This record gives sequence, structure tokens and C-alpha cells, in this order.
Amino acid sequence: SVHKQKNALKYIRKVFCMAHDEGIIKGIPVPELKFPVIEKYPEILTEKEVKQFLNQAKKSNSEWYPHWFMALYTGMRNGELYALTWDKVDFENKKIIVDRAYSKKDGFKQTKSGRFRLVEIAPNLIKLLKELKDQDRGDNYVLPRIDHWSKGQQASILRMFLEGCGVKSIKFHGLRGTHATIMLRRGVPAVKVMANCGWQDLKTMRHYVSIAGMEVNGISDELDLHDH
Repeated sequence: SVHKQKNALKYIRKVFCMAHDEGIIKGIPVPELKFPVIEKYPEILTEKEVKQFLNQAKKSNSEWYPHWFMALYTGMRNGELYALTWDKVDFENKKIIVDRAYSKKDGFKQTKSGRFRLVEIAPNLIKLLKELKDQDRGDNYVLPRIDHWSKGQQASILRMFLEGCGVKSIKFHGLRGTHATIMLRRGVPAVKVMANCGWQDLKTMRHYVSIAGMEVNGISDELDLHDH
């Protein structure tokens, strides 16, 4: 892929740069190459597909149902969901404080941006959270620990389940993009979606605005090329 080509060239160049800095070679024999930017339509679900997916997950009593539910209702990243504890859930003000994440490589750490953010709790999510709160699992984590989740297999599990219920396959991170596009299509201002999901990069936000069709909505409402 273009992405892997760029990474390979970057690492090769770094090796020669080190050799150059150490005086082993006189020049850096790595060409400056430009790679074509190929933007693919991301893996996201439509609102209809989300309803079909969640209904099937609930009906089959999937142990992943709370995890998928929260990902779709909050737009939180996988690592943020894994690290979420009950002291960060404010039922009174209907807010979740997102200030840390988890990765297999680094363990518990700050969020990707290094900043905290507040995520609003939707009415349907309040009900689920209270049900989870009533469960006595002996830990302070909001979402139940699943062996496959701890091993980082959440993407493959999701793909298999989606294929099994007749919905197009997406990776776990695609639930975050799905949340954003659904909110935008429902008329939520882009600045609020950006704050809720914790995006600091306007380029990323514009990407989802384009996916949601916000830039072209309404331009053809008055288009009439027929002579009536």
C-alpha cells in the first residue's frame, strides 16, 4: 500500500541519516519521492445498519453488546473505553470525563491528544450504564473485561459478528466514525461533534463532514432542468 511504501522509505532514510551523522557515508542515497494521496471511503455503518446490528447483538445476548453500544453512543476510542472507570461517569450532569486511555504497548496513559474532554450521555446510554453499575464485578471498570478484548482482538470479533448478521464488515475504530457521521447527518453542529470526539485536527473533522454529505446538502433542492 502507499502508506507502507511511505513508512518503508522513511525508515530506510533514517538508517542512512544515522550513518551520515556518524561519518560512515558522505551522502544520503535515498531519493525524495512523492506518493499519490489515495483517499478511500471509510468503513462506517449507516443508521439503519447500526439499528440492525445493535438489535441482533442484544437479541443474541452478546457479551460485546455494552462495548459496541457505548462506542456507537459516545464516539470514544477503544483504548478510552477500556480505561473508563466509574469515577469518570457523572450521572447527575449526564457527562463522561475522558482523560485516559489504554494500549497493549504503553498500558494506561493519557488520551491521544493529551487532553481531557467531556462526552454527553444519551438517554438510552444512561439506562445501560445504570444496569452495568448494578452488576457487582469486583472492579471499578465501567465495561466488563473480556479476554479477547484484553488481547486486542476486538476488531476481528466485530467483523465476524457483523458478517453473521448481514451487515457490512467494519473495524472497531469504524464505530467512532459511524457515531460522528450519524450525529452530523442528524444536524448536530460539526464543532460539537469535534469536541465530543476529541479531535484537535480540523482536517480530520472536515473528513467526516464530507462523509456525512454536509458540504453538498441542499445544493440540488432547486435544480430543475426540465421545461414544464
